[in-house]
Amino acid sequence: MFDDIFSLLTPDRVLRDPRATGAGVAVAVIDSGIERAVLEQKYTQLGVDIHPIEGVIYRHGSTQPEPYIGKQSSPHGTTVADIILTIAPQAKLYSADVFGLQGTCEVETVIAALRYAISEWKVKVINLSLGVPEHKLQQLPRRQQLQKAIEEAYFQDVLVFAAAHNEHPLTRSYPAAFTLPLISVDKALFDDPLSFAYQLRESIEFQAHGKGYLGPAARVSATSWATPHLAGIAARILSLKPDLKPFEIKTILYWLFRAGTKATTGAV
Repeated sequence: MFDDIFSLLTPDRVLRDPRATGAGVAVAVIDSGIERAVLEQKYTQLGVDIHPIEGVIYRHGSTQPEPYIGKQSSPHGTTVADIILTIAPQAKLYSADVFGLQGTCEVETVIAALRYAISEWKVKVINLSLGVPEHKLQQLPRRQQLQKAIEEAYFQDVLVFAAAHNEHPLTRSYPAAFTLPLISVDKALFDDPLSFAYQLRESIEFQAHGKGYLGPAARVSATSWATPHLAGIAARILSLKPDLKPFEIKTILYWLFRAGTKATTGAV
């Protein structure tokens, strides 16, 4: 019965629907911040109107945010944001700069940003193209606090996408190493940026296109670029049906992969 229902889900039917633009979907980019002017210039030249990017910045050692000024400490967050807008140009982006001028952040800052994005911005999708190395979470309470923040997002119908470690499985990175309730993303190369794969390996489930489009490191394959591809795809799906729950989006992603694989191989 379920196979019959989900057979109606095909990548072309869902992801290429003209309404699947990310419209009405709020996405938080928890990263190094976003260079707003760079993105505005790019999309103006392309003739695409994007929503104004709002956000906050966290200073070193503080879990209280300060106003966002539209700049960032490295191009990383801008590349991530550009990938999401490439896939879902009408999504509403929010930027939580958790690195600031120091270029590093602590797990407590990531937790604070997660909760802020949920409570203040009411986002449906959170992109974490960052990872906390396992050795920084040797203290069990710190790991449990991060896990709890991810669970809080899930129970408030917010889907978190987290980048796998680029050397996975040699080194584990959190929060991607948590088995539930987020979506962990590894890198691969696809001809179509809307393509992705489901391949469970350790706790990493999905693979998405691992190259970006803007910034000096965008053409180097990385999980940082794969994650916003899948987050953008989720925003496209949510723009078609905004009330989907996280587990429903994950199920749809899985079935879209299955449908695409069957169409390619002729499997039945």
